[in-house]
Amino acid sequence: MGWGMKLRADIVDPHISSWITNYSGKYARLFQTDAQLAGGLSKTTWTNGSLSQSLPVYSGVQEIYSSSNWVYVRSTGLGSHTMGPWYNDATRTTLFVNIAVNQRVLFRIPRIPTVPSTKVTVGGDIGYFVDGVDGFDSRDAVSYINSTGVDGNPPGGAGSSGDGVWNRDAYKNEAVTFDPALAHQQDTGVYHYHANPIATRYLLGDHVAFTAGITNGYIERTNAPTQHSPIVGWAKDGFPIYGPYGYSVSNDASSGIRRMVSGFVLRNGQYGTTNLASTGRTTLPAWAARAGNRSATLVSTSYGPAVSTSFPLGRYTEDNDYLGDLGFVQGTNTFDLDEYNGRICITPEFPTGTYAYFVTITSNGLPTYPYNLGKQYYGNPTGSTIQTISETVTTNFLGGTNIMARLSTPTVAPSTVTLLWSAVEGGTYRVETSSTLTNWTPKATNVAQGISLQTNITRGSTPEFYRVARTAVASFDNAGTNVFSTPGFAPGGSASRGSTVTLLITLTAPPTLPPANAMPASITLGSIAGTGISHPSTNMVQATFVIPANASTGSQNVIVTFSPGPTYTLTGGFTIN
Repeated sequence: MGWGMKLRADIVDPHISSWITNYSGKYARLFQTDAQLAGGLSKTTWTNGSLSQSLPVYSGVQEIYSSSNWVYVRSTGLGSHTMGPWYNDATRTTLFVNIAVNQRVLFRIPRIPTVPSTKVTVGGDIGYFVDGVDGFDSRDAVSYINSTGVDGNPPGGAGSSGDGVWNRDAYKNEAVTFDPALAHQQDTGVYHYHANPIATRYLLGDHVAFTAGITNGYIERTNAPTQHSPIVGWAKDGFPIYGPYGYSVSNDASSGIRRMVSGFVLRNGQYGTTNLASTGRTTLPAWAARAGNRSATLVSTSYGPAVSTSFPLGRYTEDNDYLGDLGFVQGTNTFDLDEYNGRICITPEFPTGTYAYFVTITSNGLPTYPYNLGKQYYGNPTGSTIQTISETVTTNFLGGTNIMARLSTPTVAPSTVTLLWSAVEGGTYRVETSSTLTNWTPKATNVAQGISLQTNITRGSTPEFYRVARTAVASFDNAGTNVFSTPGFAPGGSASRGSTVTLLITLTAPPTLPPANAMPASITLGSIAGTGISHPSTNMVQATFVIPANASTGSQNVIVTFSPGPTYTLTGGFTIN
């Protein structure tokens, strides 16, 4: 069964447009200790002895591609906010054993979700947030062991991870290891959220304030929300994950904005729930029985521990009941969201309706179960991480070192002109001037700073035009993006179909070399037109090529055309495999 998510003609598909890309030219940063956080001393390289980020790496989403059925996103998996620090204890004396590193991930999300009659149980990754950070489910991968009376060890540790019946709630048990953004990483450095992605929401402007200092840097605003939450992520089934605030009436955009209330409550005797403190953990809630394909009435060897100080209520996800199983009706009683943590509704991006998940928080802004998704997906979770793109796609976004410098409107004073432009962190730039748009003269060289650069230029006596070019990029960790990952040098380079490659092309005479400040009119690789064209020196030009999955293989001619000016043909200069 399909769910038709219809869009107005004037709305770009949010599967493509909702990703945060304006930080893709910024290095990922973190604080390793509270002292670094207090002093504002973030790091662009780091190690914990086991994992290392030895070169700077750009943050978050680096590439977006799409076909009629899929959106493909390449990400470093590292937050665009400053991550860390992480500690292993409430006293913050022992650093958390794991640290975040570049994940080099390529994943795909279906553009046309389908809804199966048999629901699929959530496990591990649930999808990705729009800043390219991974989303994990509500569990922490540890469950209770009935035979020993203790919780298991994390996967990879000594002994069993547990029976899989009473599964620990990650937020309730691991929050001590979360950073101020409410995220942490596992043993291979996958930075991820289990609960409220509050830093992502802050970047999106979703009713979150930032407060500097050692304490939690992100807090829910206390005034009433006035705007529907934005899309903060995409589940693997292709349905959107919104922040906590939606329309009061699911199908009425004029009904006002309020916090979406979770359909789950603790099994403490209220709302007709079983009081586990009295009965013991001898039964499962109906939703867990459905998801686990088992009886709600357990045999003694599957009992959980008695509720106590060591095993408090809420320790396990199965300590929660879904109100819809207790006679309450979604949307008409005390809750808004179904057992999957979503509802069918209209949203700003889907004005004619969609199914949508919502982040759940309490009235005081704290995360509450099931946080992002319930125990099962509403749709069919066909999204996944992949190694390569095996179909012809449209390139929607290329970030990192492929970002072109964009000049803002200059500020003109009697004797100076102030230029401000978007830049790639680690990039070095040259400013040129011309009065004719034909001959260009360098005015400032080796300009380098951060992701937004500014320089003052002394005005000439005649009207002048200005342009900016990037001339170099500092060394960085380019794993996690096809662009620049294996730069080709023409002649003699090669790349695979379906990849993106940047060629640094050496020009040799004949014909005569062009002027150093001339720009090529076009650069082609076979029949593929280059983008991001630059001319960093007299005998070198550069361009990026997106090689289709169905491109002709074999050696290709590289042609560089200046207009006016010479044309260079590098016969068989590059090979497509």
